[in-house]
Amino acid sequence: MKIYSWNVNGIRAVIRKGEFKKFINTFDPDILCLQETKAEQGQADIDLPQYEEYWNSSRTKKGYSGTAIFSKIKPLNVTNDIPKKFVEAGGLTHDNYGHSNDEGRVIVAEFDNYYVVTAYTPNAKDDLSRIPLREQWDKAVMLYCAELQKKKPVIYCGDMNVAHTEDDLANPKPNIGKKGFTNEERAGFDNWISAGFIDTFRLFTQGKGHYTWWSHFAKARERNVGWRIDYFLVSESLKKKVKSAKIHANQLGSDHCPIGIEIIE
Repeated sequence: MKIYSWNVNGIRAVIRKGEFKKFINTFDPDILCLQETKAEQGQADIDLPQYEEYWNSSRTKKGYSGTAIFSKIKPLNVTNDIPKKFVEAGGLTHDNYGHSNDEGRVIVAEFDNYYVVTAYTPNAKDDLSRIPLREQWDKAVMLYCAELQKKKPVIYCGDMNVAHTEDDLANPKPNIGKKGFTNEERAGFDNWISAGFIDTFRLFTQGKGHYTWWSHFAKARERNVGWRIDYFLVSESLKKKVKSAKIHANQLGSDHCPIGIEIIE
């Protein structure tokens, strides 16, 4: 089973560039999870009859945020957004930017042997004004997935908007305390690990130089001055079934690149 995740930063733009078709032809995913689609179903010119499509678009800001799942296997169930129980448990509230649970950020697809969750984590903002929201969000989503994995294993993927360790960004020292590398955001990631989730990429690859996002400035991508902020996390019970976990930095079209795992069924 080949599962991929990609923050496309606008699905319509990636399609116009010809990169979405190239990606599908190259990787032929069984399940594809997208973040930051910036579109509603039907607004993008997609002709993929081999896939079931599931979209969750922002209800408050058109052309903003959004997630989608494309699957060759029809899920048993599909649920959008974080359920109210976990929103309340995480203390997730409205802030000056809106309510993140209304922005199409989460889709859960249930299959026979596991749940697949795609999520687009809110950005903390340059001035760190969304750090309180980030802490609430991280708690709510993690509690949700921890509850799901009591029923069956969870495969969680997406743009988590944080570099977990110093090996996950090219220049850690000057970025300590800045968005994407604050103590609060990194602690949120630690909580996933404590809840029994595994960072799949680190099962196979250690060290620096492996990134999934690059700034548009100063030829950062060409120089590979990037951040690893896109992840596949899996429940501990799936650890031995993960055959590979890779970053596909050569796939263009977005400021993020796709990541993928292969699971033994």
